[in-house]
Amino acid sequence: MESGDGTLSATEFRVAACAFSELWKRFNSSCPQWSWIPSPKRSWVHDHNTEGYLSLENMIPPRLFQKYDVMEEEDGSSAEEDDFIDTAKLVRNHDPEVHHYNFHIVYSLSYRVPVLYFHAYCSDGQPLALEDIEKDIPVNSAQLLTKSKWTFLTQEEHPILNRPWYTLHPCGTMEWMKLLLGNKTCIDKDGLPVDKYLVSWFSVVGQIFGLKIPFEMV
Repeated sequence: MESGDGTLSATEFRVAACAFSELWKRFNSSCPQWSWIPSPKRSWVHDHNTEGYLSLENMIPPRLFQKYDVMEEEDGSSAEEDDFIDTAKLVRNHDPEVHHYNFHIVYSLSYRVPVLYFHAYCSDGQPLALEDIEKDIPVNSAQLLTKSKWTFLTQEEHPILNRPWYTLHPCGTMEWMKLLLGNKTCIDKDGLPVDKYLVSWFSVVGQIFGLKIPFEMV
């Protein structure tokens, strides 16, 4: 972060990840929580304490939750009108049509930035195809993914789980993070604190799935 080029070191990522998960817990206490998952030890890594990733499991994005509530109302059931902080919960456990998402934030050694990996599936465990995922994404996000040269969906091998997961490709993350951080009016001469890096990053990336950062986290 010292160079202000929009990247992080692996150690800085660990610091930013811990700060991000703590802020999320504090201001999104009713939602599924981010947790730090240590990676298997690798003999060539000197400091294993920096090896790991953030995991958010079994999330129903707010837009989908609201859609399921409308469906329930049409069936004659009642639904509560709650804010985001109360919507994306562990619910609708038995309906196979409900779409769930697992999100992982993994550090890329190649790009030196965080990368969002995700796995989408129905309640019966059946994985979603890309066309189904694209239908879940808000219209404005889908248009952004189609037009943007910096952000696009692709399927790659999860670097730690070694299974195919979808990901937002990180090729342009450094550039748009540099622009984002450069436009922050609150940044002092020393730059953005490392512990706020993931908050700023997720304020952009999370919107792809309708996941918004509470104002108090910024």
